[in-house]
Amino acid sequence: MKHSFVNLSAMFAVLMAASMAAGQRAPASPSQPWQDTMQATAPARSIPAIVPDPAKIYTLAELINIAEQNNPDTRVAWEAAKARAAELGISKSTLYPTIAAAATGQTVRTNILFAPAWVRQTLDSWIPALEVEYTVFDFGRRLDEIAVSRYNLLAANLLFNDTHRKIIYQVMAAYYRVLNTRGQEDAAEANLKNAQTVQQAAEARLALGLATLPDVLEARSAAAQADYDLQAAIGASEIAHGDLASVLGISPTTQFQVESIESLNIPQDLNTTVEASIDKALAQRPDLMERVAELRAAGSELKAAKTAYLPTLSFDGIGGLNKTYGEQDQLPGLYSPNQEFWTVRLSLTWTSNRARQG
Repeated sequence: MKHSFVNLSAMFAVLMAASMAAGQRAPASPSQPWQDTMQATAPARSIPAIVPDPAKIYTLAELINIAEQNNPDTRVAWEAAKARAAELGISKSTLYPTIAAAATGQTVRTNILFAPAWVRQTLDSWIPALEVEYTVFDFGRRLDEIAVSRYNLLAANLLFNDTHRKIIYQVMAAYYRVLNTRGQEDAAEANLKNAQTVQQAAEARLALGLATLPDVLEARSAAAQADYDLQAAIGASEIAHGDLASVLGISPTTQFQVESIESLNIPQDLNTTVEASIDKALAQRPDLMERVAELRAAGSELKAAKTAYLPTLSFDGIGGLNKTYGEQDQLPGLYSPNQEFWTVRLSLTWTSNRARQG
């Protein structure tokens, strides 16, 4: 048995080595990377809801609209708010009685002893019933639970608004970065043209004997530096364009046009002061109001927890009709007695002692 176990272990080691060898293959030369074929295949990219038209020039408002429809965070926040709304409806339903209709049926066959013989008896029962449950008084526990659900719904709605606020801010920041990089690219292009003009003038003066070779070399160096600055500005502009596309929820390689800075209407003056703008921003920030709603929900949860130490008065009852069909051997006919039944109960529940922590 030990020898067989050793053979199985050796075989398992060989299989593992073969699988690892198949998963990782050595490259043909040291300059090439390793290829790991055991990696999982990347999932397919989801198609965005809106793809910009390359021939259209989009304003900032239109870019924000695209981002709000493509960004999955808005859908997540919306579904969370809908779930909180459903929880509020469930909490409100506890204020009303619960009515349940039930129907049961059964068949029982037994043998009854009638000396000196056994008599077979068959009973078929059909029992429709109606049950009612209602909490009459609980010292406001259900109202506190409703308040918790209401504040949670308010917090979810504010979170949804805050998600839109974040998306709007991200689009605006990326949009103005695109405008900034494009302005720097235009300035670098103008600087390159100026440096090339100075270089051509220096070379012309050198040909006429009016300039020295160091003057020409300095002009060439300035033109080369201007060309380098232009390429760096072009790269920064492409990066900013890709960042804006990512915020919009589309591929960074997607080509689209945005409104230039010359087309923007910039106000000449500001009618409000900085202090008034700060106060308005603080009053309208959904993330701060969300924290307030969460604080109120926590206070309602504390009140609901305290009511658990108080008694609860509840009512429940059930009523129905027991329709029974029976038949016995050696007795004539089929009998069918019906019986009404009902039960009513008023309960006062109070746990006088609860284990406390802390």
